[in-house]
Amino acid sequence: ILPLLTCIFVFAAQIEVIPCKICGDKSSGVHYGVITCEGCKGFFRRSQQSSVSYSCSRQKNCQIDRTSRNRCQHCRLQKCVALGMSRDAVKFGRMSKRQRDSLFAEVEKHKQQQKQQQHQHSPGEAEALFPKEGKGKTEGIRNRYCPSQTRQPSPDQSGLDMKEIRLPSVVDFYISSPEQPNTMELEINKLTANIFKSHRETCQFRVEELQALQWKQFTREEVMVYQCKSIEEMWERCACRLTDAIQYVVEFAKRIDGFMEFCQNDQIVLLKAGSLEVVLVRMSRAFNQENNTVFFEGKYAGTEIFKSLGCMDLVTSMFDFAKSLCTLHLSEEEVALFTALVLINSGNNSWLQEKAKVERLHTHVDMAFKRILLRNRRDGLLSKLFQKMAVLKLLCAQHIEKLRAFRQLYPLIVHSLFPPLYKELFTCDTDLQTVIE
Repeated sequence: ILPLLTCIFVFAAQIEVIPCKICGDKSSGVHYGVITCEGCKGFFRRSQQSSVSYSCSRQKNCQIDRTSRNRCQHCRLQKCVALGMSRDAVKFGRMSKRQRDSLFAEVEKHKQQQKQQQHQHSPGEAEALFPKEGKGKTEGIRNRYCPSQTRQPSPDQSGLDMKEIRLPSVVDFYISSPEQPNTMELEINKLTANIFKSHRETCQFRVEELQALQWKQFTREEVMVYQCKSIEEMWERCACRLTDAIQYVVEFAKRIDGFMEFCQNDQIVLLKAGSLEVVLVRMSRAFNQENNTVFFEGKYAGTEIFKSLGCMDLVTSMFDFAKSLCTLHLSEEEVALFTALVLINSGNNSWLQEKAKVERLHTHVDMAFKRILLRNRRDGLLSKLFQKMAVLKLLCAQHIEKLRAFRQLYPLIVHSLFPPLYKELFTCDTDLQTVIE
């Protein structure tokens, strides 16, 4: 499996210059016979479930692009089919020679166009990595993201480049220590920059966008609609939303230097143990502590909207955790390092096959996180954050307990309607080898 993954990643790196054929976002590979982004790939996979049926409330000719692709599932699926996506389609490894030659010709064409543009507009190397303050940063973000579209590009679709981030320099983090040579300093600084960049690229929503939407809240009538939903429907909706968030966490993990060097078993073990924990930490970014609401399905909602789930104790505990984390006022950089530390945590996990390798990366992430806090003069937060990690473990265990109880009552709902990734991570009787795609 690992050689196959390597082949897929090399190929994806070659064709990512070609936009998604469905919505125009950044592509990540050939999926079901067509070059698409991760978002359209996942959408098409979910659309193949036997229970799924889409309809269009307009004239069945909706425009599908990056900003509108989630507005009409019917027209999006029709475009997928029209452009050749098929569940039985043969992926890259089994393409015909004609298809492969045509694809590589298109890749080369896009590369040549990019080279010409870079030659005309490329800044100096130092300016590209460390742009002058205020120069081009706002314009770059505005050009990439429509103000009315708050959702970040799907994983492997974010076109964020290094010019949009003021990378931490060696001077910023260097702390003289006779026990740690400069090579270690450089390695830790590089890892810090990598984790921060990976976090920025794989966050489902930007903080500034979420803050701008805090006024957008569910009305009392809308809350009652959610409260009237059956427990089965509400569990399915929450499982889908949670799966969406976890897909971004998987991408975050894959982009952390060293994670993909773990054996596949250990990658899966870490994701199964830590993906929900990372989602809960990221939830604090989408939490409004002034009125105890969280961003859910386009608006801010309180705990009452989840009443029909039948597990208000878990919901309340998650809200309490998000609120308590908000009070620490973590910066985006601190959130990035903290979530990496939460995810790459060998702990007492007996399922790891190469525990020493995982522990080595965990140690480096731990060093990077502590240096960030020391630089920000917030190293006093360490004890509080370690307590939060213990709470995360309890919340995840409580989630598994609630899921097990629901599954006993509605096994067919879980089997047929819950997203495959959700079942792979949180149930124990499925093959987990598709978690890393």
